[in-house]
Amino acid sequence: MSGGSWSSWLREQAQRRESLGLRRSLHVRGATEPVLDLAGNDYLGLARHPAVVGAAAEALHTWGAGAGASRLVTGSLGVHAELESDLAAFLGQPAALVLSSGYAANLAAITALADRECLVVSDAHVHASLVDAIRLSRAEVAIVPHNDVAAVSRALSKADGRRALVVAESVYSVRGDAAPLTELAAVCTAYDALLVVDEAHGLGVAGAAGAGLVRDHGLAGRPEVLVTVTLSKALGSQGGAVLGSLELRDHLVNRARPFIYDTGLAPAAAGAARAALRIAATEPDRRRLLYDRISALAAALDVPAPAGAVLSVEMPSPQAAVEAQTSAREQGVLVGCFRPPSVPDGISRLRVTANAGHDDGDWAHAQSVVVQVAKEQLGA
Repeated sequence: MSGGSWSSWLREQAQRRESLGLRRSLHVRGATEPVLDLAGNDYLGLARHPAVVGAAAEALHTWGAGAGASRLVTGSLGVHAELESDLAAFLGQPAALVLSSGYAANLAAITALADRECLVVSDAHVHASLVDAIRLSRAEVAIVPHNDVAAVSRALSKADGRRALVVAESVYSVRGDAAPLTELAAVCTAYDALLVVDEAHGLGVAGAAGAGLVRDHGLAGRPEVLVTVTLSKALGSQGGAVLGSLELRDHLVNRARPFIYDTGLAPAAAGAARAALRIAATEPDRRRLLYDRISALAAALDVPAPAGAVLSVEMPSPQAAVEAQTSAREQGVLVGCFRPPSVPDGISRLRVTANAGHDDGDWAHAQSVVVQVAKEQLGA
């Protein structure tokens, strides 16, 4: 294909996205931009907490700007081991392995455990990182309707003696609802399958102590349940981890390519995550405020309250979602705008996240704006 043909193809793709209302662009945010963020994932407001920033700076000065190598070479630092110990204790797991992102953690877990001889049963609404991991594993995949335990059971019944994994999120990133983890675990036990649960939106937020829904359902530490997390949401930092048995950790260290060939997590991010985890564990009022706010917003919009900090507000079209987002931004409030192909059900929506870091006046303004712009589009 000539360079001109490529240019034509790219223009056609751009024109098609524009005509469907699916064009995306980057908005560069300044350090002190005067907007209220209800689109990001800093649920507990810890990204700028003095203790978190201070811990990041301390780790930076102690260990340097980067880990310097992959963790199997010289990139395993003391701050990584401390973070792994802290995460395992908080989530009630025997062991943890820290990676450079939540995306990498999901890739590592799935691709190191699943292969052509496996069956992977995936909820239709799992995150793109899990979708990509399943594809890379080359396993046979059965995609089941969202939160349909009976469909999971039927799919597992066809494993025919093969190793099998069931993949779900504890709190779903688009819809904001929770997985039926107790029922899924029971089905996995019956068929000797491994349940892989992404707690990206559960860590620090969901469960009685903010330790996620796996622990809240009494499933933590069970050998047939594996957990992945990201450190970039409620903990306000960056990185990811896989948690489970010591045997699982050893297997990932030896077989997970996203771990073996990637540079270790930056020390500053690891130090920040440790400090944020301590705050999340010792300041439950942050989590309570978060739920009060997201529940009140859900009631004002007449939509179901979510299981975590993510509120899904369905819009009648991609264009309506964009218009609502633009109107909110013009009034100083950032909200997420999810459209196909980012949404597995094809429904465009506003994705609104609560933040315990906003003061009461700012939150009241933000809630008023979100309700106004959403109802304008829904009314139209």
